[in-house]
Amino acid sequence: MWDFDGTLFDTYPALVEGFIHLSGRKLEPNEVLRWLKINSKEAFKHYGIDESRRAEYIKLYNEYSFSSKPFKHLEEVLSIADDNFIVTHRDKESTIFLLEKFKLIQYFKEIVSVEEQGFTRKPHISSYEHVIKIHPIDLVIGDRDLDLIPARELGIKTVAFQNRNIEADFHIDDYADFRDTVLNHL
Repeated sequence: MWDFDGTLFDTYPALVEGFIHLSGRKLEPNEVLRWLKINSKEAFKHYGIDESRRAEYIKLYNEYSFSSKPFKHLEEVLSIADDNFIVTHRDKESTIFLLEKFKLIQYFKEIVSVEEQGFTRKPHISSYEHVIKIHPIDLVIGDRDLDLIPARELGIKTVAFQNRNIEADFHIDDYADFRDTVLNHL
């Protein structure tokens, strides 16, 4: 099971750009990224942006992310698994758009858009439980702790992508290392 933003696609430049636009201020992009890597709720709080503007932020970063690309070697990893699933805070329409644009849609059995489908935001486990009721999941891959917390609660092995500061069973910075670092140790 995969997170989308920052895990499948390098959307952080778009997330940062959308956040800075929303703030209406000149913010330091690396500092914004540091807060967004924790989670957007903390970033909103840190920069004093009212939570009522979340829908506006989602619209902005979805628009900015249309130029985002998947991480290198991702397709090789996707082709290894029997079934892949996405659990994301991103809206389903933009998720499907990017997957289709890069011809990756065929690798995914289900896409769960957390808020659109009425689930509580991650790290709540409800969206993960929804997937594992129907499909067995061996591994969860994400770039933030909030992606991996539900997996740990459910006893599923975890992979932290490009983030060595979070608890995970495995850490990788490049999908070229997936087979040696993760697959050979499952």
